[in-house]
Order: sequence, then structure tokens, then C-alpha cells
Amino acid sequence: MAVGKSAVGRSLARRLRFRFVDLDRLIEKDEGQKVHEIFAQKGEPYFRQLEKQTLAKVLQQGDQVIATGGGAILDEGNLAQLREHAVIIGLTASVDVLLARSGVGSKRPLLSGVDRKEKIEELLKQRQERYAQAAITIDTSDLTISQVVEKIIQNLGSKN
Repeated sequence: MAVGKSAVGRSLARRLRFRFVDLDRLIEKDEGQKVHEIFAQKGEPYFRQLEKQTLAKVLQQGDQVIATGGGAILDEGNLAQLREHAVIIGLTASVDVLLARSGVGSKRPLLSGVDRKEKIEELLKQRQERYAQAAITIDTSDLTISQVVEKIIQNLGSKN
């Protein structure tokens, strides 16, 4: 959340001449609701099921950069699918940077009605083991989008 997945993904896809897929935006389009509305009206389990189904469909295509929500890899099936069909790139940032980037509105359902900094720390701790499984990890805290994209491309080149 707020590490720059969508902005970096869009820029990376342009550089690679790939299609860009933002999984959350695709779900919103299919459902006719924003993610925070789906969470509020139908709950997180419903959203996670949509996420799983949508990811499975998207992964059947090639030449694309996919930005998943930060919780997508918590599902073992999603993680296995991503490992099999994609290079998993993890973007990180410091808690203070994430807090500043996440804003104060209600568009972040997992941060609604709670101490935002504490919740970010808790989510990072819960997800740490899964995030560590990324083939490439880049801390975006002090980097521009272009710098992050360049680091990804450099790392992808060294993986071949």
C-alpha cells in the first residue's frame, strides 16, 4: 500500500512495451465499485475471492506488468500462481513514507478507523514473510518512479 505499485507498474510496462494491468482497477471495473466500497459493503473475504479469480484470469496472458494489491500474495494459491507465471517484484518503503503517501482519506479500507501508523506496521509485520519471497525487492522510499523502473530493469537483466 502506497509504495508506488501502480505508478511504477505503468511506467515499467511502457518501457518494456508490455500491457499494464492494475488488478484493483480491473476488479473495480468488473464490479462497478471502488475497492473501498467493496470492502465496506461486501467485506474483505468477498474482495479477496474476486482478487483471486481476477488474478487467475490475468495470469493466462503474457507480456504484461501486473500491479496487485499488497494483500494478494497472502493467499497461497495467488502466490503459487505468481511464482509460476511471473517474476515477483516487491516494492517497499519506510513506515513513515507509507504513512505520508497513504493520505488521510477513506480510500484505504485497511486503514479506516484505526491508528494508521500502527496498522501499517502491523500489516508489514504480517506480510513480511510473503514479501520476502519476491525475486526482486526495491525500497522506493527515496527514489523517483523513473529510478525505481531503472532498478527493476537492471535487476531483470541480471536474472537472465
